[in-house]
Amino acid sequence: MAGLDPSGQRAGWLEVTATGADPEALEDALLEAGALAVTLTDAADVPILEPELGTHPTWPSTCVTGLFGADADEHAVLRSVRAQIPETDVGPWTASRLEDRQWVRAWLDHYHPMRFGQRLWICPTGREADIPAGAIAVHLDPGLAFGTGTHPTTDLCLRWLDATDCSGLDVLDMGCGSGVLGVAAARLGAARVDGVDIDPQAVTATRDNATRNGVEVHACLPADASSDVRYDIVLANILAAPLITLAPALVAKLKPGGYLVLAGLLESQVDSVVDAYAPYMQMRIGAVHDGWARLQGQIDISSPRR
Repeated sequence: MAGLDPSGQRAGWLEVTATGADPEALEDALLEAGALAVTLTDAADVPILEPELGTHPTWPSTCVTGLFGADADEHAVLRSVRAQIPETDVGPWTASRLEDRQWVRAWLDHYHPMRFGQRLWICPTGREADIPAGAIAVHLDPGLAFGTGTHPTTDLCLRWLDATDCSGLDVLDMGCGSGVLGVAAARLGAARVDGVDIDPQAVTATRDNATRNGVEVHACLPADASSDVRYDIVLANILAAPLITLAPALVAKLKPGGYLVLAGLLESQVDSVVDAYAPYMQMRIGAVHDGWARLQGQIDISSPRR
């Protein structure tokens, strides 16, 4: 019987992957069949660069993968999917069992503690022994939200935080993802840290990672964010288009003398982003890493409360 280990028990997770003309319908069908999580990936190596704000394009050919619990049966899943979308050719279909230990081992083998600047380390849970004494560690596990420190844009922001005295400051992490920046600011002594993201999974991941690190990060969706709080530091590691769109709103979140740090933009996009902020404050390139840029600036201390 497929999916059973020698003891007669089902082994690990069930991973089911399919392609089809309507990836969103496949996603819905897999979730209806009991998937715990669904991911969409490119099946034909056709990259999507920076989409228009508010759009969620997919690839011409998309692999849709559902992750199911150990007691799931791949044949029952396939029957359920085809019953829900009989008009759609599900296309190539694969199902395999993944041991729990494989997930943990892959994380520990692939991700090691990483240092950003002089004090700050990002550490997968279970690798604390590899962190030097006196270091400030952020314990981070893989999750559904973006942000582990391995991407150049996150690296740029973490290094800025490491070089900044956050003690007693109020910090906003706009587009918080996994919460890595907000948690790092809290670990570095920030008095208040708020995180905002349009993705509910990111809000959950941020809260979970804050709890894991014994700090408070108030994460929420934009609709639930306070409109009257101002911050000493505003971090926004997103993309160039939303950075441009959000320029007046992000500047309005700063206290007089507050710092704004922007990332998620390519070097080629620097001028357009700087121009978008020029009516409010002067931004400059603080650092560049692998073609990605970090912009930073400090609002005039005499600026009126916005």
